[in-house]
Amino acid sequence: MLTVRSSEQLREFLTLIMAERRVPAISLRDFDNRKHEIIAQLVDAAENSGFFTLIDHAITVEEIEAQFALSKTFFSLPSATKRETKFDSTTSLGYEYKGQKRILTGVDQKESLLIQPNHHNYWPSEENVPNFQATTANFLAKCATISQQVLQCFAIALGFPEDYFVKAMDALTSDSLNQLRLLHYFPSEDQAAETGPRTFGAGTHTDFGCLTLLFQLEGGDGLEICPGRESHTSGALGDTFFPIPAKTGPIVVNLGDMLMSWSDDRFKATFHRVCSPKGRSPDRYSIAYFNQGRESFMFQGPLKKYEPLTCGDYVHQKLASFFKLKAKSEKVEQTTQQPTLVSAAN
Repeated sequence: MLTVRSSEQLREFLTLIMAERRVPAISLRDFDNRKHEIIAQLVDAAENSGFFTLIDHAITVEEIEAQFALSKTFFSLPSATKRETKFDSTTSLGYEYKGQKRILTGVDQKESLLIQPNHHNYWPSEENVPNFQATTANFLAKCATISQQVLQCFAIALGFPEDYFVKAMDALTSDSLNQLRLLHYFPSEDQAAETGPRTFGAGTHTDFGCLTLLFQLEGGDGLEICPGRESHTSGALGDTFFPIPAKTGPIVVNLGDMLMSWSDDRFKATFHRVCSPKGRSPDRYSIAYFNQGRESFMFQGPLKKYEPLTCGDYVHQKLASFFKLKAKSEKVEQTTQQPTLVSAAN
């Protein structure tokens, strides 16, 4: 039996309970025979929190742990070796070190490797990370299969043909924008006391693609969500964040801005962040698979609330907006750091 010893512990306990209710666990077991039941559960989560977890899926715990082992091998390499996988600002592919900056929380305390199935130029070499190619290719294929199951359900719910999103998100096409991101969040260094400030591995944001599969490791807590959003261009309603405990095996799934727009804002893309727990926190690793569609695929919601747009144009506009905000933030910071000039007349 849980013993709550203080009002702070009670608040944390209630917050955890609320998070579990807002992020339901949905089983993909016996998918073909349970499809209508699974559709109802997925739609309920999509219309409310925009987050859910998948269990009884096609990727084993051993396969997840093997992919994390490769990730840790890559991030443990010397900095110069990691930078051999150069970062491309036009696509965001490659190795990135503390490259993302939020206006409110500053530079994200993380490093990452972003790759695509059809762009092996950005994959680390077998010499640096043995077995990376074969293991990652298998992992990507299984991520695509699980994504297709979820997307079939959403297509039916929105009145599209069952294979509509499957074609739109086909990772095997030459113009696929789907990506896999390996992430390493640095340990917090200045939080020896429980009352110390929290550091942000990733500031508050939404994903701008269609659907994200997120893999975590037991004990790697830090992910928090803030439900409540009216349109794919709006901010959150309120500022209450709920933690999602990290577990090895279940896949955390969240909807992106593209799917929110594609559903005429029926489905929600929820703001989330990664921040350190109170006190000192260890290294945190996660892996994200982003369904971002095919470059040339034209999409529009069933109600035609928004003008038709290709997946490629949508993603590139979002990227351009992000880098514009980043540049603006850096310019503001440089300005505020300049010495104040005082007029001689004063």
